[in-house]
Amino acid sequence: MKITKAEFISSAAKTSQCPATGLPEIALIGRSNVGKSSLINAFTNRKALAKTSSQPGKTRLINFYAINSTFCLVDLPGFGSAKVSHDERRSWELMVNEYFEKRESLKGALVILDPRRDAGPVEENLFGWIRDRNLAYTVVFTKIDKLSKNQLAQRLAALKKAIPLETPVLFSAVSGDGKIQLGKRLHEMLEQTGK
Repeated sequence: MKITKAEFISSAAKTSQCPATGLPEIALIGRSNVGKSSLINAFTNRKALAKTSSQPGKTRLINFYAINSTFCLVDLPGFGSAKVSHDERRSWELMVNEYFEKRESLKGALVILDPRRDAGPVEENLFGWIRDRNLAYTVVFTKIDKLSKNQLAQRLAALKKAIPLETPVLFSAVSGDGKIQLGKRLHEMLEQTGK
């Protein structure tokens, strides 16, 4: 998949505020500080398309990015390690759940994981949502440049025992590794849904 155009469309605090682009959507979902924004920037070759931060929980809205004017990548608020109140975290979860439940243009999900972290209830719930909705998905491991090949292999073997990985995409926003594979997987997901 060659990226010829990538643009920020809008942000939404709830599903009723989501833009009516008429385009199929692929959601990015994962824990806070897992590298979703960096992935978007690296994949689209745009350094500042999505705002990044060293502070977990920077993404507090649903952010829409049109790719090649043919589909949208939708960056959802992260779960888990963000240093926010319980009430605020709960409101994020409700926002994301509502998006999954009601957004008819949602065609698939990229489950973004950091291979250095163990999978827990957050990830189990995530895969439960996806299974319940029979949604096409791809697991993407970010920050692979932070591990040696042996370390990465060991972590993937351990994680495969806990969550359904199938064939994950191994991605680095630093080196660009995995961009071609991610593009192919996105194309496959969109093709599966007839787009």
